[in-house]
Amino acid sequence: MTTITATNMEPAGAVDLTEVTLNGSSDVLTFNPSHDPVLMLRNDTGSPVSPTIVGAGAGTRNVRGAGAIDFSGGFAVGSIADGDVVAIRLRSIENYLAGAISISSGSGLVASLLEF
Repeated sequence: MTTITATNMEPAGAVDLTEVTLNGSSDVLTFNPSHDPVLMLRNDTGSPVSPTIVGAGAGTRNVRGAGAIDFSGGFAVGSIADGDVVAIRLRSIENYLAGAISISSGSGLVASLLEF
C-alpha cells in the first residue's frame, strides 16, 4: 500500500516535498479540509495515465441547483499526458472524499499532497 503523506507548506521559505510513486491499486491519502490541501500528480511514465480518486463512503448527495448526484464512482481526473503535472484542490471535490480515500488507475504517477 502506498500512502501519500502530506507536506506542511506553512513554514517560511523553501519546503522539502514528500513525493511517492503510486502503484495503481492501493494508493491512499487522508483529506484534512482545514489545511486546504492540494494533490499534485506528475506523470513520468511515458504514456497517458487516467486516475480516479474515490472515497469509500461517498454516495448520493443533494446539490443545490443540481438535485441528487451520485459521487460513489469517484472523481475521474482525466488523462494526464506523459510529462504533465496536474494540481487538484481537494476541497473542490470534497463530495467524492467521504470515508477512506484511494486513488485507482494511477500506476507510475508521482504524487505529493500539499497542506496550507
